[in-house]
Amino acid sequence: MKEIIVAIDFSKGSLYALELAIDIANKTNANIMMVWVDSQSDSDSEHFSSGNEVRNDAKIHIEKIQEDYQKKLVNGTLSYKLRKGRVYSEIANQAKYNDADLIIAGTHGASGFEKMWMGSNAFRIVTYAPCPVITIRYGFNFNKHLDKIILPIDSSTDTRQKVPFACKMAQYFDAEIHILGLYTTTLKAIRRKVDTYVGQVEHYMDENHTRYVTNFMEADNITTTTIEYSQQVNADLVVIMTEQEKTAANFWLGPYAQQMVNNSPIPVLSIQPVEINNSAR
Repeated sequence: MKEIIVAIDFSKGSLYALELAIDIANKTNANIMMVWVDSQSDSDSEHFSSGNEVRNDAKIHIEKIQEDYQKKLVNGTLSYKLRKGRVYSEIANQAKYNDADLIIAGTHGASGFEKMWMGSNAFRIVTYAPCPVITIRYGFNFNKHLDKIILPIDSSTDTRQKVPFACKMAQYFDAEIHILGLYTTTLKAIRRKVDTYVGQVEHYMDENHTRYVTNFMEADNITTTTIEYSQQVNADLVVIMTEQEKTAANFWLGPYAQQMVNNSPIPVLSIQPVEINNSAR
């Protein structure tokens, strides 16, 4: 991993994102770039302060963060970029420009800074991002080592695409993968597909010498079941797929991924599916 982008809005949630980024960067020798986006319109500026004042305030804040947190990085560098525009598109554009491997963004938080935007933009960052995104809610316990990663597996073909990245994360932290097979129907053909996919994931873990345990659960709602299981085992990260096309037959589409990003008390690593050849399915 070479570059991690952290979305900064000066809330406690975004500082939690930075803490997690530093933890990952120290495991992977990655650099970190903090990105703040001025999303004020001209009409906003009339009611608050001029655009230059907001930008100058942001520069002062972010340079103080840079000074405080650089010493926590073992090998990498901590830089920053100030951009203007829509938060989600500017974060995504910076990730593309830097060829970033990962984006980390907070989902909640509050501070006295002029313009708070992370909570409402977290899922949009996920959907626009050119790389995997970790979203994290303020209040997550960072004193705990990343020990358990939840890998929910449903009957959609795309569900397996997240396995390699999840495996890498587990290897970085010497964490244990929890493969969670999710049955969303009583149809035997669909349940057999879940069984097959879980077996393939287990084989991948064995080949890559990654520790794992496997469980199966009935799931009326994939998000709710995954979150409940994650809390039961005191998990540290949930890895999911997110939508690319609304017509795709994927149980993680639409509200499921959005619910997970918005509601999970545990950090969520979201990965967008890529198109694969039908013959490989």
